[in-house]
Amino acid sequence: MKRKLFSTFMVSALIFAMLAFVTGCSKSDKKELYLFNWTYYTPDDVIAQFEEEFGVKVKVDNFASNEEMFAKLKAGASGYDIVFPSQDYASIMIAEGMLKELDHSKLPNIKNINKFVLDNATYDPEMKYAVPYYMGIAGIAVNKTKVTEYGKSWNIFGRTDLRNRMCMMDDIREVIGDALKYQGHSVNSVKDSELEAAKNLIINEWKPNLVTFDAEGFGKAFARGDFWVVQGYEEVVFSEIPEDKWDIVDFFIPDEGGPMYLDSMCVLKTAKNYDTALDFINFIHRPEVYAKFLDYFRFPNSVNTEADKYMKETPAYNASDMERGELKYDLGENLAKYNAIWQDIRFTE
Repeated sequence: MKRKLFSTFMVSALIFAMLAFVTGCSKSDKKELYLFNWTYYTPDDVIAQFEEEFGVKVKVDNFASNEEMFAKLKAGASGYDIVFPSQDYASIMIAEGMLKELDHSKLPNIKNINKFVLDNATYDPEMKYAVPYYMGIAGIAVNKTKVTEYGKSWNIFGRTDLRNRMCMMDDIREVIGDALKYQGHSVNSVKDSELEAAKNLIINEWKPNLVTFDAEGFGKAFARGDFWVVQGYEEVVFSEIPEDKWDIVDFFIPDEGGPMYLDSMCVLKTAKNYDTALDFINFIHRPEVYAKFLDYFRFPNSVNTEADKYMKETPAYNASDMERGELKYDLGENLAKYNAIWQDIRFTE
């Protein structure tokens, strides 16, 4: 009897130990995914759905500009799987061998990508390294309770009566691109005369009226009422304002147009979770999931041809507004001209 009890005890103990081992392994072996994405660009409910469906823990770090993202990666920041560069930096990262080639057999939903977007993705039209995430355009948000009369032009920043109530982004290509467009030039101009004129416009006519150049906190400051006019991305503004107060905001794309952006999902060469990264990219372009992404930020649909039928919210601006825009491309060695001009703009008193 004792022998039988002992045997039963040993078997039970062994089963318990095995269960504990398996449980411990499942905890330590749980899949993870590390995203390096723009601030305000990853809806929580979409992340939660992916985590539950795929049994993955997603961790997100944010950046406020392409320059910040690129500098951190080049300085040795590691551990990220997916990064979300805009078109000019996606081009640079492809050229520098920083990205891993994508296995299209695991990305069936990329069939939903709009051909118009791919035609603009001249740096990678076959999505060898970069799957479009969103194509949009920055604009201007105006607090209509504070500013009642205004033209829909970039030159609103030249209004001295709004001095110390306005902000533009701390973003080289966006701000210089706005000035170039206002003056009738390409956002990708490398002509010295055009760049000099854009610099003088910003320094002499726009900057004196600005509180600051800010790529991260302008949404919060606008929501508090510190700023009445801001240049920026609509998702940053509306993410900070309660929905019942959205009607006090006029977000518009200026008549002159402006720099467009095409952000993509790219897998870094150093990624440790390649297959999970592909699962995420494919998941994002499931039409009903992509519609959630669009609704969350009130984006017009520019990328996924099948998402429209699942959208429930009215976009903050129209997809047709982007017809006035121009995509920013990699300037190559001419980027040094922009960097030098930006230093003058930022540090000239």
